[in-house]
Amino acid sequence: MMTLTTFIEPMRIANYLASETLYEWEYRAVQAGDVHASNGMGIACNGLSDPDSVQPDLIVVFASWGAEHYDYKSLNSWLHLHARRGTNLIGIELGVYALARAGVLSGRKVTTHWSWRPGFAEEFPNVEVCEQLFCIDGNIMSCAGGTSGLDLMLQLVSTHCGEQLAIEVANQIMHYPRRLAEAPQRQATGSISRDIHPDVHRAMTFLERHIEDPVPIPELCETLGVSQRTLERLFVRDTGCTIVQFSKLLRLQYARVLLASTRMSVREVSVACGFSSLSYFSQCFSRMFDKKPSEYRQAWPEADPAPSWPGTAYSFINKPKVEKPVEKA
Repeated sequence: MMTLTTFIEPMRIANYLASETLYEWEYRAVQAGDVHASNGMGIACNGLSDPDSVQPDLIVVFASWGAEHYDYKSLNSWLHLHARRGTNLIGIELGVYALARAGVLSGRKVTTHWSWRPGFAEEFPNVEVCEQLFCIDGNIMSCAGGTSGLDLMLQLVSTHCGEQLAIEVANQIMHYPRRLAEAPQRQATGSISRDIHPDVHRAMTFLERHIEDPVPIPELCETLGVSQRTLERLFVRDTGCTIVQFSKLLRLQYARVLLASTRMSVREVSVACGFSSLSYFSQCFSRMFDKKPSEYRQAWPEADPAPSWPGTAYSFINKPKVEKPVEKA
């Protein structure tokens, strides 16, 4: 819903500033009727089969929780048809799943929300998926979601109507500076606290980039140009855990994402996260998150009123351990 607003409002304001109708839009869904977001807000939508008053220049596919499992033939055919006509298509957050299943992303470069990038990349290896705010690859575009919709929409306003209008729209919504497509979606884990030593920050960033292929600590230290003893001391001082513990935590968090967003088996997830033993992986996972890996197969189980997500790696670093009471005879 947030990204939908970031797309609609720049168009509305552009019409207002230009004193003419530059943009028109309508809402569509697989079936006509009200479509409700996870925050409870609803949008009245026409159906896909409803006739177009004019040929659309742009189709934006919005999707979030649960969309990784959607596979509607009518939607796939509709999107594929418009792609063949040369219509510009944008996948917002998990909307890239719909575009991928419509067969229009092969060989293309796209982005999606950082938390779903690993799962999407595993399921669609023929698509180049990167972690940035938005991507423009010919008539196929994608956006990570959240507030990044503002940056993509302002870029489109600039392309279609000129940079000056885009600047004035940005000023109206107080969105400055505008971010480039390649801007990062999030801060690295080590950026959370200003008190973290630069070498610890660099180590965290390095470990985050090598989750699937863990690097031995001596090799990490050699790459960073710092002694192992010094780095280990700084790491414990600034994070409360060892380098090995933090590396394992990152890989376990990555496993939670894959379990929730892909159909990979628990064994396949274990291997993809750098664990050589399935039993050791399951033991570490259960100990860290108090649930078995198989219990994270869905991010939004049907029985739950709202979706849940693994959370950040940093929140588990100093996770308090619950001591079991000692039984007395």
